[in-house]
Amino acid sequence: MARKSVTIRDVAREAGVSVATASRVLNGKDIVKPLTRDRILSVMAELGFSPSPAARRLSLGRTLTIGVVVSFLTRPQAAERLRGVDAVLADSEFDLVIYNVESVAKRDHYLDTLATSQRADGLLVMSLPPAPETAAALSDSPVPVVFIDVHTPSVDHLPRVIGDDVAGGALAARHLLELGHRRIAFIGDALADPFGFTSSRDRERGFRDELRRAGVDIPAEWIGHGAHGRYEARDLARRMLTAESRPTAIFTASDTQALGVIAAARELGLHVPDDLSVVGYDDIEAADYVGLTTVRQQLFESGRRGAAILLAEIDNRTDGPAIAHLTPELVVRVTTSPPKEGRA
Repeated sequence: MARKSVTIRDVAREAGVSVATASRVLNGKDIVKPLTRDRILSVMAELGFSPSPAARRLSLGRTLTIGVVVSFLTRPQAAERLRGVDAVLADSEFDLVIYNVESVAKRDHYLDTLATSQRADGLLVMSLPPAPETAAALSDSPVPVVFIDVHTPSVDHLPRVIGDDVAGGALAARHLLELGHRRIAFIGDALADPFGFTSSRDRERGFRDELRRAGVDIPAEWIGHGAHGRYEARDLARRMLTAESRPTAIFTASDTQALGVIAAARELGLHVPDDLSVVGYDDIEAADYVGLTTVRQQLFESGRRGAAILLAEIDNRTDGPAIAHLTPELVVRVTTSPPKEGRA
């Protein structure tokens, strides 16, 4: 005969308290006297009480679910941010539900419905600038929303975690200038972008402004824009490196694109960094593996900080938006060195 499962009523009866008092202890309420709380917890342990997830959600009036709306889940940047989110939620009661976005229509659908559908207690939005009308509606939604890596003015009134891509681009430029490079190229994302992504554009702006202050301009033929990917970056780099005049260094808007540049150099018999210095951006796991010099934008930390802010917002909505600023860092490895003509 199957053993009857223990209910909260059984716990209350054994402890000599009301069901409401036992539920308060179960839900972590501080209004129960310490001695009473200890007795109830002891009874729970003795009886082997384990509340059902459905009953737990019902008693709290929550779904105990966090939704994450993320762009292009298979990209290593997204995976590293999700690791940071999971590191926080692993110690909480919340489950994680991921919504992958690879089209503008899907982005708009998720952002227009998830914050009002009561399918989650909170929403994290990664690297997806919302439409202006959607951003305005999210500030009044019953579910708190936190943005990570979104730099558009439409979310200035919402909690968010942001880096500084302009400063990161400037870091890469200063590093190459200090090494003695003056023939420098840039490879980034396509200029036409239906999502409104800003990272590649801002990194290029910071990079070119810093070079300009040093009196260095990038020739038009040494600026390449294309779809975000290793193979697309490889093709752009190959065209630059097979021209009559080629650069001695290339900065890319992501580590993924930097890996494509390194592949192009090797296919052409060029040695990195002797013949070509390469700097990426992100500091994904593969960057350390290949020894790539890069700008670290603290992907894991951005996910961790975003999840922490969201849990705080779920517990108590703040009047003003909570904002976490992350500072980019230059990580020097083995893909950069002085140009040949600048060495002793």
